[in-house]
Amino acid sequence: MTHTYQVTGMTCGSCEAKVKSALLLVENVTKVEVSKAENTATITMDKHVSINDFQKALGGAEGKYQISAISHNEAIEQSKSWLETYNPLLLVFGYISLVSILVQINNHHFDMMQLMRHFMAGFFLTFSFFKLLNIKGFAESYVMYDVVAKVIPAWAYVYVFVELGLGIAFLVDFNPFVTNVVALVVMVVSIIGVLQAFFNKQKIQCACLGVVFNLPMSMVTIIEDALMIVMSGFMIFSMK
Repeated sequence: MTHTYQVTGMTCGSCEAKVKSALLLVENVTKVEVSKAENTATITMDKHVSINDFQKALGGAEGKYQISAISHNEAIEQSKSWLETYNPLLLVFGYISLVSILVQINNHHFDMMQLMRHFMAGFFLTFSFFKLLNIKGFAESYVMYDVVAKVIPAWAYVYVFVELGLGIAFLVDFNPFVTNVVALVVMVVSIIGVLQAFFNKQKIQCACLGVVFNLPMSMVTIIEDALMIVMSGFMIFSMK
């Protein structure tokens, strides 16, 4: 995609060259054309880059050069970019949710516990499937932020099969209490590393769907893990 921005603060050819060089260093930017005469920068990028990232590259809010959007709505573009980035994850959750709800059609009454069990079965089976497509790539990505895998790298490989086992256990309703306790412990441990990476603002790939999709670590990952924790915790509490 290509957008044209207004850039103020350029007073000479040297300024023009500095702005161009700085913007070209921004991740996902492939081409930059800067005009001092028109105070513009036309930027081509693989995916939308926020104004804040461009401003940081130009020296921050207090820097000499200031950049602003003139040919597009920044909020709309950021929304589009977010949807494009997380489309695979949204589709997976959508499919799992739909199947879990459709199962209820054959019931005489709505069974929330069964719906959550089927959702978690679908979640673990689907997510382990994508990890198994490239288990080595997943392991290399997972050890970058998981608290257990950092200490015991083999855990990254074991984790995939734990997810697969949990998916099967939820599907066949094997010892619900034990299955939910294991799921709760696994997801609580998992979310610790995710939270650390998120709050430390580490720009790393989220390995939730393996390495098939290039999903960045974000609040979406936290919500995903937290949802599994809430569901397993609710089912454990409901069994008492």
